[in-house]
Order: sequence, then C-alpha cells, then structure tokens
Amino acid sequence: MSTHTDMDGRKDAGVTWGAFTAAEPDLARTVEDRFALHTHHVLATLRKDGSPRTSGLEVRFLNGELWFGMMPGSVKALDLRRDPRFSLQANPGEGTTMGGGDVRIAGRAVEVPEDDTETRARYAEEVEPPEPFHLFRTEVTEVVRTSVEDEKYLVVQVWRPGAPVRTLKRT
Repeated sequence: MSTHTDMDGRKDAGVTWGAFTAAEPDLARTVEDRFALHTHHVLATLRKDGSPRTSGLEVRFLNGELWFGMMPGSVKALDLRRDPRFSLQANPGEGTTMGGGDVRIAGRAVEVPEDDTETRARYAEEVEPPEPFHLFRTEVTEVVRTSVEDEKYLVVQVWRPGAPVRTLKRT
C-alpha cells in the first residue's frame, strides 16, 4: 500500500479530489453526478466540545479539487478552522428512491488564506460567491457509496487512499 502525504506534510492524511479521480474514475464520476443532482448538501463538523454539528453547504468540484465556500464567520467555517475533519453527505432528495445511491465523503478541510489571492480569484471567477468568503480545499480520506442492486442487495463501495475500492454486498 502506498503512503500519501497531505498538504501539511503529514503522512496518510488524505488526497486531493483529482488524485481520487485518477485512482477511481468510475466511482468519482458517480459521486460527482450524485452531488450535481442538488445544490445543498449536509456537512458534519465538530464543535469546540467535540460534539457533531450538521449544516447545509454548497460544494464545488473544480480543477481537481473539492471546494467548500462559506460566509465569513459561519459556525461551520469556525469549526473547520479549529478541527479540519469533516464528513459530507449528498442531499438524498425527495422520496425514498435516492437515485444514484447515498454518497459520503470524509476528510480534512484546509482553509485557503486571504493572501492567496490567485487561488481565491480563480474560485471566485468560477463560482461568483458573495464577498467576503471563507474558502477551503479538501483532502479526501474516504469515499462511500451505498446503493441497492436488483432490489435485493445492499451494495456498499468504500475507497480510502492507497487502496482500491472495496465492495460489500448484503441481502
């Protein structure tokens, strides 16, 4: 199994969305398509006391990165500044069919500093967020897709850096 180094030099912390896409293009496309079905998704962060907090969030897959943009001073941005771990779940949509399955992404969110004007300008040009804004790029540590196959099997696909997708089927 290969070792990955994140943006801060830590080992086995996560990879860019582009690295995941290169490793598992089919699953990456499925996940991106699932997120594209709706604008708002659910982000889980950790509060100061360690308890979970969920918030709505729009996400963008741009230039090989998964980006989070947030209003200044939002509690989710402050949570991520304090503890960068997150879990992101695609909006399940209406009803119970959950077309495309249930998809989740876990990892670390790393804030793009105010003085990185080039990165922030490229993001703003694509997304046109209200100014000012917090901007986070992500390091992906896990991608999970859960779906139903042939109306009989629960299928769970799990990917982590350095390993192929593991598929579990249950009746």
